Amino acid sequence: MDWAFNNLAESLLILGILLLVIEVAVLGFSTFVLFFVGCAAVVTAGLLYVGIIPDTLLAAMFSTGLLTALSAVLLWKPLKNMQTKVDTTKAKGDLVGHRFVLAEDVAPELTPEYRYSGIDWKLKASEHLVSGTQVEVIQADVGVFYIKAA
Repeated sequence: MDWAFNNLAESLLILGILLLVIEVAVLGFSTFVLFFVGCAAVVTAGLLYVGIIPDTLLAAMFSTGLLTALSAVLLWKPLKNMQTKVDTTKAKGDLVGHRFVLAEDVAPELTPEYRYSGIDWKLKASEHLVSGTQVEVIQADVGVFYIKAA
């Protein structure tokens, strides 16, 4: 423990980096508290190392607290806005684009099944498609292929 107090700048740097790693790797950047404290600890370590802040525990704690509050005030809204931007486009899976020939008629009111890859898929279409038509999967949901004429 004596080493941590005698090497305050290095201790704060290690603690700050550890808090940042926990925030990003373990918590997935979902809470910002550890991020703010980690950034403040790293900056305080730099200020201690350069000599701007006196090498005392009280000064280091005060600086870390002050920088935590300052970074929280300045970065809260931009980071919160960054979290709300979500990509809503659907991922295109391997099943989309699969082509096959219909064995039965498909219509909005007729939903026959098609066996593919060991799974029975319900076929849905927005228009009437007769058996023998080559179709393409345009969307795949759980147990359902949405198809159109190819």
